Amino acid sequence: MKAYNVGVLGATGMVGQRFISLLDGHPWFTVTSVAASPRSAGKSYGEALQGRWYMDSPVPASLRSLTVLDAQADMKRMAGEVDFVFSAVDMKKDEIYRLEEDYARLDCPVVSNNSAHRATPDVPMVIPEVNPEHLGVIESFRKRLGVTRGLIAVKSNCSLQSYVPALHPLLDFGLERVLVCTYQAISGASKTFETWPEMADNVIPYIGGEEEKSEQEALKLWGTLENGKNIPASAPAFTAHCVRFPVSDGHMAAVFASFARKPGLDEILNRWETFQGVPQRLALPSAPKRFLRYFADPDRPQTASERSLENGMAVSAGRLREDTQYDIKFICLSHNTIRGAAGGAILLAELLCAQGYM
Repeated sequence: MKAYNVGVLGATGMVGQRFISLLDGHPWFTVTSVAASPRSAGKSYGEALQGRWYMDSPVPASLRSLTVLDAQADMKRMAGEVDFVFSAVDMKKDEIYRLEEDYARLDCPVVSNNSAHRATPDVPMVIPEVNPEHLGVIESFRKRLGVTRGLIAVKSNCSLQSYVPALHPLLDFGLERVLVCTYQAISGASKTFETWPEMADNVIPYIGGEEEKSEQEALKLWGTLENGKNIPASAPAFTAHCVRFPVSDGHMAAVFASFARKPGLDEILNRWETFQGVPQRLALPSAPKRFLRYFADPDRPQTASERSLENGMAVSAGRLREDTQYDIKFICLSHNTIRGAAGGAILLAELLCAQGYM
């Protein structure tokens, strides 16, 4: 595989830092440029992060002296220095929409953690194991912008990646209704217990915009490509409740599901055990060998012990059983800033490279 020089937009934020940490030593991608807000621009990366580095591993030595660019003002320079960029900027949604499209217009591919383009019909929103075929819409995006290499590809909301992967192998049973309650870590709000002490010994039963994303984005993931656009699926019917929970990392979901043809529990477990997606078949560098991992013990999966399985890229499930109102119910868990954010975007970039889009 060719080696790629990559840039990170929003490199000083929590997700940007996760990108930097995960890309350190990556076999295909080398970070050669970083960008952030005007407040950090012009400083060395190490200086810009003084007192603000939240990862367990230290700032990569090779990047400490790298000058931070302005994600907007230095756009042409950034686009000229790299093969593509990861986007994790913290801006207003309409500003992110314009920024990412402006990079694409400069023929610089963008792999984004942000939500601004998730509803754009010719931008693929992809979980690589679930809907890799949606990358086919990139051709229409390039025609619309009149570019050769430029693209925007986005990952879905972080909480969906804890439970959509477990539902995906069951779609052919005629998935009709889903109720999901998510218990979401504070890092999903770019916070730590040091910066958000109010979350200690506390639960907040509201996360702005999360329930709408949970009820809508899965339907785009399971949609179809028609006339150069993604047409969301019309089913299943989703309803969601999203809660901020006092853990550092890891989004947990309680899932209830009903089907047109109710599967047996052993049948579901077999589907989960044997499921492999395109990333596993291609042996992409960030792909977990076992994407779905089921735990039979009634008190598993647990956030502290299971969120980092397969370097944080696996999805854990447990407590599968029949329900009195729905057909089945179960628990799922994933690492929200790895599988659900930076790691999922890196895996998406690997898929784009492997399939020739870069």
